[in-house]
Amino acid sequence: MRKRKICVVVTARPSYSRVKTALIAIDKHPKLKLQLILAGSSLLQRYGDMSKIIEDDGFVVSEKIYNILEGESSNSMAKTTGLAIMELATSFANLKPDAVITIADRFETIATSIAASYQNIPLVHIQGGEVTGNIDEKVRHANTKLADIHFVASENARERVIKMGENPLKVFNTGCPSIDLAKIVAENPSLDFDPLAKYVGVGPNIKWKDGYIVVMHHPVTTEFNDSTKHVKSLLSVIDSLDVPTFWFWPNVDAGSDGTSSGIRQYREANNPENIHFFKNVEPEDFLKLIANSKCLIGNSSVGIRESSLLGVPVVNIGSRQNKRHRGKNVKDCAYDSASILKAIRQQLEYGKLYSPEFIYGVGNAGEKIAELLSNIELSFHKTINY
Repeated sequence: MRKRKICVVVTARPSYSRVKTALIAIDKHPKLKLQLILAGSSLLQRYGDMSKIIEDDGFVVSEKIYNILEGESSNSMAKTTGLAIMELATSFANLKPDAVITIADRFETIATSIAASYQNIPLVHIQGGEVTGNIDEKVRHANTKLADIHFVASENARERVIKMGENPLKVFNTGCPSIDLAKIVAENPSLDFDPLAKYVGVGPNIKWKDGYIVVMHHPVTTEFNDSTKHVKSLLSVIDSLDVPTFWFWPNVDAGSDGTSSGIRQYREANNPENIHFFKNVEPEDFLKLIANSKCLIGNSSVGIRESSLLGVPVVNIGSRQNKRHRGKNVKDCAYDSASILKAIRQQLEYGKLYSPEFIYGVGNAGEKIAELLSNIELSFHKTINY
């Protein structure tokens, strides 16, 4: 029996954790053949090259596409996406997949959707139907309208995709594969490695074993001119707290150069003794770091999604996750030092984990996705449902 060829495009560091358990399930499924394309910042060392981690996890990479333009501006984002469309179109023509999977809402994921749709390849979208209020939301909804099959992470998201005119028979609430990893970590949260020894990073040898916080802060693409100001404001607060801190480098987005420059400028001027910086860690190790932290601070979706199951106290700053469904573990605040400091102190004073909430799945999304892909009718035309 011929196996269905399912091509998954991973374009950035967070995309891998968003889809890892689905990759495992597809690769193991007797009716499916996994094709894996790495592209964009997932291949760049400055953003934490994911290729070795992915290959060490046992996956065979079918093709690698280098398409990132320097600049980290709205202009370079558009050109990077254009290059990705051209390169992915060639890859799909060579690999001849039966279906292509695009992941979530990063700006460059629209290239996967366009390249597949224009070649009449059935397109599957994971994690559609959510709202955030910035460029990610535009891309996510555009991916939804180009996609033929939808694997969403919540019932709210499923209802929203159907309201957008998609065929209810092609919209499935599978949960999010990243929650699968979070559930595994929640069941065995022991921090069984030394992050400084395993991943090195940059900064002082902080004394983290008696407690630490984690910062994951990205530029807001619709506010990228303020990225340096935003990160310096946050750095001053974290520095003043004098709590051991693991700080992760930003994603490649408009404004990420400003965020990176702001970090370097602050570090050179102030030499904070409580902050250690990392580019990247393995997905499970990252979740273990979060699960054992006193608080996660920043504007990453991991604070909204995985942390809701882990029950980790979260301080979510600014508009990047605006309107996304969140748990009781999240405190929102604005981009001013007083608001950030107040929210962090409230979470630190809380001093314990929140009760887990299963907003984005129960931990079996990868297996659900693989099974659906093995038997669902694959088509590349829309059934109108207005």
